[in-house]
Amino acid sequence: MTRSLALLPAMLLMGAASADDGLDRLIAPALPSLVETYEQIHTNPELSHYEEKTAALLAGKLRALGYEVTTGIGKYDKPQWKGHGVVALLGNGAGPTVLVRADMDALPLEEKTDLPYASKVKTKTDTGQEVGVMHACGHDIHVTTLIGLAQVLAQAKGRWRGTVMLVGQPAEETIDGAKAMLADGLYARFGRPDFAVALHDSSELEAGKLTYTSGYFLASATAIDIAIRGIGGHASRPESARDPIVLAAQVVLALQTIVSRENSPFDPVVLTIGSIHGGTRYNIIPDEVKLQLSLRTYREEVRQRILASIERIAKNTALAAGVPEDRLPIVKPSDTEVTPATYNAPALANRLGAVLKRTVGEDNVTEMTRRMGSEDFGRFGLEDHQIPTFMFGLGAVAPEKVAQSRRTGAQLPSLHSPLFYPLPEPTIRTGVKAMSAVVMELLRP
Repeated sequence: MTRSLALLPAMLLMGAASADDGLDRLIAPALPSLVETYEQIHTNPELSHYEEKTAALLAGKLRALGYEVTTGIGKYDKPQWKGHGVVALLGNGAGPTVLVRADMDALPLEEKTDLPYASKVKTKTDTGQEVGVMHACGHDIHVTTLIGLAQVLAQAKGRWRGTVMLVGQPAEETIDGAKAMLADGLYARFGRPDFAVALHDSSELEAGKLTYTSGYFLASATAIDIAIRGIGGHASRPESARDPIVLAAQVVLALQTIVSRENSPFDPVVLTIGSIHGGTRYNIIPDEVKLQLSLRTYREEVRQRILASIERIAKNTALAAGVPEDRLPIVKPSDTEVTPATYNAPALANRLGAVLKRTVGEDNVTEMTRRMGSEDFGRFGLEDHQIPTFMFGLGAVAPEKVAQSRRTGAQLPSLHSPLFYPLPEPTIRTGVKAMSAVVMELLRP
């Protein structure tokens, strides 16, 4: 508990002031400390599956506020990965339970922002490659906002009833962290929530503004590996081989017709080939070329249909090129890098969208169109959206930069860019205020 928060008038904490005025008064004294925490997290990023120090920082802050904290949550398929999930509970009488998620992991990127608190961290990946590490997606903002929310809720118990479950989630960037926490008995151990909510910063929206949508918010994501197999040989005698490089090129082009010719434009699909590797020298026809694909859809039936089309096209293209049956392509959707779409339950979205507008002003809240980006937050809602979930967007960019971009057409650094960084103070303040209002709405006495 910070001393400045502890000295707030009791009548304010009991809700005598208006909701918006009360939140501003609660948040303002804590902002310098929150910005300092944000900078500390930004300077010390950790990759997915290795969020040990970030989790310890978050757990320590929440324990100091009186939350019941459990660490080390998460079971992965790979035994070398330890679970670094954090769950913090605060009960305040009878009422619903609200889960609030913040993801903690960073990206394998070398930061190029020149900020005074920029990351200089370098580490080795599981494959032994040395990479820079950077919070280029705003998870440092998310964790800091969760800490600010925890402070507000701990000090304003007169304005809510029920239980808050604050979740520090690992491995969102590899979209297996939420699954790992659920596999480790998240709901069996800590109770099943009545609602699950989260925010995500935006690289397109001004700090101080919010955005949300009803229904699908983000797409599902599926990583797919394709091994295009051929028959290797000498570059001077292609007729004696079955060239997998030419075949891979044909498959890449043929796959584009799935979106343009096999799918309704009213049910969006994005299929991207992100990696292609094959061959060792100029004069060798290799035996194999490897492709890595990313598939995004909203509906599961569409995802399954597209997966079937990918396999059909890859194998039949190979057959047309004379590849033997025992050398046909191997198409393997990932068992781990897959996550369902993020779905904002319409009734909940309409209710909480109104709360956001009341909290920060109607002019500062926009109803966005759904995106084809992906998140694993939707897993907390369980299959078939058993638990209503809601995610909203948090503006993070300096308003003058957004205005200049709109005026000149220049692109702003996107999420996952080594040049991206949020404007800390107004972003954190707006995030804490908005999320506090959302949780208090769901836990109204």
